[in-house]
Amino acid sequence: MQQHDDTLRDGTSRAVLLDAFGGPEVLALKEVPEPRAGDGQIRVRVSAAGLNPMDWFMTSDAETAARFGLGLPCGFGTDYAGVVDQVGDGVSGYAVGDRVFGAALSRAVADHVVLDANGDITTGVAHPTPDGVDDRTAATLAIAGSTAAAALDVLRLGPDDTVLIGGAGGGVGVFAVQLARIAGARVIGTGSPSSAEHLRGLGAEPVAYGAGLADRVRGLGAGTVTAALDLYGTDTVHIARELGVPDDRVCTIAGQVDGVPAATGANAAPDALTEIARLVATDRLRVPVAAVYPVEEIRAAVELQAARHVRGKVVIDLHPGS
Repeated sequence: MQQHDDTLRDGTSRAVLLDAFGGPEVLALKEVPEPRAGDGQIRVRVSAAGLNPMDWFMTSDAETAARFGLGLPCGFGTDYAGVVDQVGDGVSGYAVGDRVFGAALSRAVADHVVLDANGDITTGVAHPTPDGVDDRTAATLAIAGSTAAAALDVLRLGPDDTVLIGGAGGGVGVFAVQLARIAGARVIGTGSPSSAEHLRGLGAEPVAYGAGLADRVRGLGAGTVTAALDLYGTDTVHIARELGVPDDRVCTIAGQVDGVPAATGANAAPDALTEIARLVATDRLRVPVAAVYPVEEIRAAVELQAARHVRGKVVIDLHPGS
């Protein structure tokens, strides 16, 4: 698995690739031809890449990969942060040396990513990294931050709301809880008993998931729960209905229930990530980084992230400090 940067041949770089779809065991760090920025493109030297559940879900089998337009050989990871080191002809708004973060669908865990300057998540997208936000943190923002923002846009939270967030301690939950609190809402977050302090630190009132959840929520003296966000599946949707929350004030991101809105990062407002990065830079929103792995240990990192018990984000280092 070892493939150190200083042993590469000229004109090559490293990328995590899959020659077959499957679990962490199929991930391999390989030497590849160094990509170049073409017309209308920029190239980013990646400092860090953040992991998301969608990364291993998309590449778990051929049928799922095809739904996302992925074929073999395939890259891995979507969130990245780094520094622009090439600017193609016809590009404005970017310069060599600019710090950026963003998303490059299933190809972010690599020494370099090439993006369309006016692209989207498929062709790659870049946002300026504000001063005060380090690259490891910036590498966690794109997918989880935009997904949380899109879901909260559905719920339209305000100071009169109490929102139940299922799976509040995970990667999207980190953002959803804090953005809901910034909107003025009271937040009740589900998690394991051992995650209670983590949830309190984010601003949520913790409650253990599982049988009897509705009664435990009532036992908090929560009054009327007015909204709910299910970040894991559909269990929280059914609890919300039991608590009397109307379907149009419930949202899912990982499951579908008839009559209940669903959100993805693609639905986020155009300025959502700029605002999230500003909140991080001004210390109004924090992103707990649960673990950092060198790229050579990508398999171990994905195993940890895929276990779905991580409190915060998992980050891969490619060029730390660059």
